[in-house]
Amino acid sequence: MPDQKSPPSEMIRVPVPLIGVVRRLSKLHRQGHTIALLQALEELLGDFDINNDIDITAGSKSVKQLEEKLLKLESHIAAQGSSVDTKLEGITKKLELIERAISTISSANASGRLGNNKGRRQTAYPYQQTQVELQPRTNESLAPRLGITPQGLVAERENKSAKEFLSWSRNRDPMSTAWEWDAESGLYNPIR
Repeated sequence: MPDQKSPPSEMIRVPVPLIGVVRRLSKLHRQGHTIALLQALEELLGDFDINNDIDITAGSKSVKQLEEKLLKLESHIAAQGSSVDTKLEGITKKLELIERAISTISSANASGRLGNNKGRRQTAYPYQQTQVELQPRTNESLAPRLGITPQGLVAERENKSAKEFLSWSRNRDPMSTAWEWDAESGLYNPIR
């Protein structure tokens, strides 16, 4: 007659504080009280669910926390978009400097000041420069461009006169663009 082995027991991990409870539950199960045990657990879980309702009314703490997280996420996304704009504007500024240098060298070559050209005239590279159009910005998108937090930007705007704010923003902007606050639209407009 072949040996019939009982199936291996399933091992589960439980937190240390629950070890005693799991042992008692296991003992009750071995004694045949499984149905009563399951009913008691269902009642316990039902009571637990009833006592832990989540308040999802408009002014609740949970909803406010979710709104704060959403605002942080939106400002992070806006900051990422403005960093791309800032990088493009910085590249455009560097291209302007390179173009001026090439133009200076080309005009110096054409007039014979550099080297001996023996009458050969060179013309500057016919490069048509395209300007990056700056768009009005919100607190969240302008603040990273100026190297400040959105709250800091609002504080600077409120503590300075309009003229002082223009000068301050021009000094902080990577392309020396001044920014003017428009209260009607709630946006900062670029001033070249």
